[in-house]
Amino acid sequence: MISENLPTAAELARFSLAAQHPRTLNWCPEPERLANLAEEHAFDLQLATDLELAGKRADFINVGPPPEAYLNRWIGVAPDLDAMLSIRFKGMDVTKPFVDVSVTSRPVTVADLPALVEAAEREYQGFNAPRIRIWSAAETFSDLRPDQRVLAAPLAELGGGEVAPELSLKPTADLSHYADAQAAYAAVDAAHPKHPGQAGLLSEEDLQDTIDAGTMFNVVWRGGWSGYAGTLAKAKNGLPAQSVQEMLLPRTHAATVSGPPSPPCWPATCPQTDGC
Repeated sequence: MISENLPTAAELARFSLAAQHPRTLNWCPEPERLANLAEEHAFDLQLATDLELAGKRADFINVGPPPEAYLNRWIGVAPDLDAMLSIRFKGMDVTKPFVDVSVTSRPVTVADLPALVEAAEREYQGFNAPRIRIWSAAETFSDLRPDQRVLAAPLAELGGGEVAPELSLKPTADLSHYADAQAAYAAVDAAHPKHPGQAGLLSEEDLQDTIDAGTMFNVVWRGGWSGYAGTLAKAKNGLPAQSVQEMLLPRTHAATVSGPPSPPCWPATCPQTDGC
C-alpha cells in the first residue's frame, strides 16, 4: 500500500538537513545543499510510490513477499516523529535484510529506538529483518556502537602533507591489476577471519565506471603498481563531493611507505570546495 500524506522532496530535504553534523553546515551554501538533498530524497519517494520499480525489486530479490511489500513507508513512529522506512539488503545479499531509516522528521534519539524497531518489524514483517539502520550526527548512542561512519573534510584541509618521492599516481587505464587487488583484499580477510567482508573491492563494472570518469588512479611505488585510489563526483548528504570509491594499498607496501600498516580501504566523502 502506498503511504498516505507523503512529504515532498523539499520537505524531506529540510528534515535531513536538521540531522546533519553541525560542522558541515558551512561547507556548502544552504540553498545548494537543500537542492542536493531534495534530489537524493526524491529516490525515497520513488521507492514509496513506484509499483513498477517495486515489482522489479521483487523479481530481482525473489524472497517471497509481493511487490507492494517492497515500497518505502512514511509512517508516524511517535507523536512527534515520522520516519521513512525502506527494506534493504546488505551487499544485495538476500540473507542479510535490514530496514533503513533514511530520513526522519527530526533527529533521532536513543529514546526513539524501541519505537523505530517496532515499526520496522511491523511494516516489513515478511522479510524478518533482524536490524535497522539509522543515520545520526551524534557521537554515540548508549549501548550501541557505529556500524559505519561517513568521514568527510573539505579538500583544502586534506592537502599539503609530505609525499614520499618514490610514490605517485598514474591514471588507471584498464582492469589489468584487478586480480592483484582481489588478492590484497583476500589477505585482509584471511588476517581477520572474524570480520570477513568489512572492506570489499569494487566490482569490475564499478571500477570500470570510475576509470571511464577519469578519476581512478594506480598507486605507483618505486615504479611498480601498489594499489588503487579513486573517487566519483556525486552529492553525498547534500554536499557536492568527491566520494571515495576505492583506496587500496596492500599491507606490504603500506608498511614501506608510511610506517605502520594502513587499512586496505578508507571510506570518505570529501566536499569539493576547492577543486579536486
